[in-house]
Amino acid sequence: MVVEVPRWSNAKMEIATKDPLNPIKQDVKKGKLRYVANVFPYKGYIWNYGAIPQTWEDPGHNDKHTGCCGDNDPIDVCEIGSKVCARGEIIRVKVLGILAMIDEGETDWKVIAINADDPDAANYNDINDVKRLKPGYLEATVDWFRRYKVPDGKPENQFSFNAEFKDKDFATAIIKSTHDYWRALVTKKTDGKGISCMNTTVSESPFKCDPDAAKAIVDALPPPCESACTIPADVDKWFHHQKN
Repeated sequence: MVVEVPRWSNAKMEIATKDPLNPIKQDVKKGKLRYVANVFPYKGYIWNYGAIPQTWEDPGHNDKHTGCCGDNDPIDVCEIGSKVCARGEIIRVKVLGILAMIDEGETDWKVIAINADDPDAANYNDINDVKRLKPGYLEATVDWFRRYKVPDGKPENQFSFNAEFKDKDFATAIIKSTHDYWRALVTKKTDGKGISCMNTTVSESPFKCDPDAAKAIVDALPPPCESACTIPADVDKWFHHQKN
């Protein structure tokens, strides 16, 4: 996975799919940098959060499990290991399960995984191991995703399967399907409508570019911004929300 948001941080960083080579950038809404609130009792994101590269939740595909189309992004991952990862870090993970979230009418799968290099990784092989070894973590994960947009005046998010986590095999099948949608996208069998598919590695992709051209794009970008490390005062506080 690519780590977009280190655990306990608030800046809503994400892979910018419409920018060349898809850098990680802080999301902007209505001209303002986006942060997630500390919805009591959670401090920022409660896992290392990121995405699996070479996946795409196709907005033209209606998911049979959720009845909703994809959210037009790579598939999201919540990494539950002990280490706080760094933004942009690329880590190998063991897939353990998946949650089917519906975000404003779009399918938004959340993969549960653990860093393959975590000291306890050998003890985690499926979603039931998370229930057994980290009691309360999965319930907190559902609660977090249900309520994290409420401080922005949005309704609570909904879930398929009565907000129950599906197992590793189910998760792996979903990931494989999103990889197939990505492959159709990057080989121009599907219209990405603004998504930048520029890459240096996919031989059958018409978007493949020369590594030197890619390096020139990266070198021309401004250095990483420190604003994501400095939390504004109106974000760095508790948000109390009465649960429905």
